[in-house]
Amino acid sequence: MRLILLLSCVDKPGLVSRISSFIYDHGGNIHSLDEHADDQEAQFFIRVEWSTLNKENSLSEIKKAFSGLANEFNAEWEIRDKEKKLRVAIFVSKYDHCLREILWRYESGDLPIDIPLIISNHPDLSSVAEQHKIPFHVFSINSDTKLEQEKNENDLLNANGIDLIVLARYMQVLSSQFVNLYKNRIINIHHSFLPAFIGGDPYKQAYDRGVKIIGATSHYVTSDLDEGPIIEQGTARISHRESRQDLVRKGRDVERLVLARGLDLHCNHRVLVSGSKTIVFA
Repeated sequence: MRLILLLSCVDKPGLVSRISSFIYDHGGNIHSLDEHADDQEAQFFIRVEWSTLNKENSLSEIKKAFSGLANEFNAEWEIRDKEKKLRVAIFVSKYDHCLREILWRYESGDLPIDIPLIISNHPDLSSVAEQHKIPFHVFSINSDTKLEQEKNENDLLNANGIDLIVLARYMQVLSSQFVNLYKNRIINIHHSFLPAFIGGDPYKQAYDRGVKIIGATSHYVTSDLDEGPIIEQGTARISHRESRQDLVRKGRDVERLVLARGLDLHCNHRVLVSGSKTIVFA
C-alpha cells in the first residue's frame, strides 16, 4: 500500500524525526519527503510518500495510530491511499477547451481520477460528453432557481461519491452555501493572472490596459469571488500588434494547461492550504 501524508502545524524542533520514526515503527519505507518551514508565520508543512511493508496495517488503522502524534502537534493532516483515484465532477457551460484538455489527459491515463459525470447549465457540450461516454446532466439556472438547482446538483454529487469539483469555465457564481459544502474541493480556472483583472471579461480589461503579459490562474473556490488560494498560474507574452481576439486565443491555451496542472497537483495530493495561500510540493 502506497500512502501520502500531508501535514501542517506550528513549527518546532524534531517534527521530521518524529514523523519518520512513526513511519519506520509501523513498517513503512519512505520514498519521498518534502518539507517547508515558514519562518515568518512559524508554520511547518510536510508531504511524505511511503509504502507500508506490513500488509496487516489497514489505512484506517494507520490513521488511528497517527492521530495521537498529530494531536500532540495540534496538526491539520490527512493520509491518503495513493492508489485510490479521486472521483471528479466537471462543471462546464459553453466553452470546451478546458473540458477537452482534462478529458484527453484523463483518457491517456495522465490524471489519477475517475470522471463519473459532467454537469452544465447549458446543453451545448453534451456531444463532447457523449463522445467520451460520460453522463451529462443539465441544470438550467436563473436567479429564481439557483439555490434549488444547486441542491439538486449536490444530491447528484453525493449519489456519485464525488471528491472534487472542477469548474472548467463554468460561467456561474456558486452560492456560499454550496461552496461551504466543498471547502478546498472546488477548483476554478480564472482567465486572468490573478489578482489582476478579476471579475468578468478580463481580456477586455487587459487589452484596454495594453498589457504585455496575459495569464490564467487555477485556484480553490471560496465565497469571495476569484480570491481563493492559488494552486497554479501561467502566462503568455503579448505584443502591441495583437488584437483583443488574439489575447483570447492565447489566453485559452494558457487556461486549459493551467487548469489541468492544478487538477494534477491536487489529485496527486501535493497541495496544502494555509489560510489564503497554498504550499505546493511540485
